Formats: sequence, C-alpha cells, structure tokens
Amino acid sequence: MKLRLDPNSAKPLHQQAEDLLRTMIQQEEYKKGKLLPNEVELSRELNISRNTLRQAINRLVFEGLLIRKKGYGTTVAPQNVMSNARNWMSFSQEMHAQGMVVQNFELHISRKHPSQEAAAFLNAPEGTKLLCLERLRGRPGLPFVYFISYFNPAIPMTGEEDTAMPLYENLQKNYGIVVKTSREQIYARAASPDLADKLDISEGAPILVRKRFVLDINDNPVEYNIGYYRADSFTYSIEFTND
Repeated sequence: MKLRLDPNSAKPLHQQAEDLLRTMIQQEEYKKGKLLPNEVELSRELNISRNTLRQAINRLVFEGLLIRKKGYGTTVAPQNVMSNARNWMSFSQEMHAQGMVVQNFELHISRKHPSQEAAAFLNAPEGTKLLCLERLRGRPGLPFVYFISYFNPAIPMTGEEDTAMPLYENLQKNYGIVVKTSREQIYARAASPDLADKLDISEGAPILVRKRFVLDINDNPVEYNIGYYRADSFTYSIEFTND
C-alpha cells in the first residue's frame, strides 16, 4: 500500500499517521506477525518527524493494538477484547463491536445464595436464593472469561429467557428494563484450580477480575456480575481528559 499523508489537511499529521497505521495493521501479513517498518524508515516515507510518528504509534500501543519490544520492533498485538471505561457494553456487544465471534463453552442457570456483597447491592432479603447465570465464553476455540451474574429478585426472570440474545437486549425486550450505569472494579489475582481448568491456563497464573454493579435508568440495581478473564486476552482502556 502507498503510505502518504496530506500536509494540507485540517487533520493533524499524527492523527493521519494513526489512521494509516490502523489500516496498515489490518493487512494479513502484519496480523501474522510481520514487523512494522522501523520508525526511521516509516517517518522518512511519510515525511514526518519521528516524534509525530511515535505519537501515533503510542496511541495504538496504549489501545493494545500494537506491541513494541526494545531491540526487536513493533508488531500487531494478538487479538483480544478491548473495553473502554467511557462507553461500557455487554460482553456480546464488546465482541461484536470488534468484529469477533462469540462462542459459549458452558452455560449454567440455577438459583443460589449470593455473596454478601451481591445480596447487599441487589437489595435481596437475607437467605434469598437469586437467579444465577454462569457462562464460560470467548471466541471460537479460546474460552477466556468466566462470568457469574446475579439478578435483582424484583425482576421476574425465570431462567427460561433466550440466552442467545445479548443480556441487556433481553432485559429491555422482555421486562422493559433499560440499563444505564455500570460501576466497575478491576483487580488481579491468581487463578484457582477450578478457574485455571475452565480458562485452560496454569493454576496460579494471573487473571483479571472485573466486577460490575449494573443499574437501570432509575438507578435501581439490575445485575451483579463478576468476570474472571485470562490476563492475556483482555485489555481495559481508560482515557482521562484534563479540562
């Protein structure tokens, strides 16, 4: 492909370089591990400074799209799930937005006593068993997250809902519930034997734990969700702006 920027464009050069890189890394050769041209060659070909080019590359590294190794070069990162703190989605929506196919490896629906934290968030009376949805999910051939969800007992869910439909679409269609807010906590821990077996990793390997406290448009609690992710398959992107 021809690498060319427009110095007369209103779009800054670093953004043009970023757009070009995004197109470039979609080529099959780079997806298969070919090194990107080094910064000296690429900045010369684009007729921009190395600092301008590096600004574009840094952005893609930050987003988890590129991996830069000192003394080796820059390559396309293995495809993983990106989640953006400013625009949260359900897992299915996150996967579909990135062109990934969702595969369900396990599905368990039951009624269980929730944890104390889940019960408190969902306003569940003491001793109440809540509908619990457990799913091992990922992309074809690679399970990389195990979800456990509990739901507000005021929602008349039966467990017979269509699990092929994205969860929040299901809640809106069947119960008129529109989710609005997700308060999240993310932290690292070592994989237990059970989680290691499900995620096909070694016991004690690092995983990311992502808790979601989901509320509707009236700030009523809807779902308490905890996801256990393979650390090599999930990137959480946060962007702050200093106004």
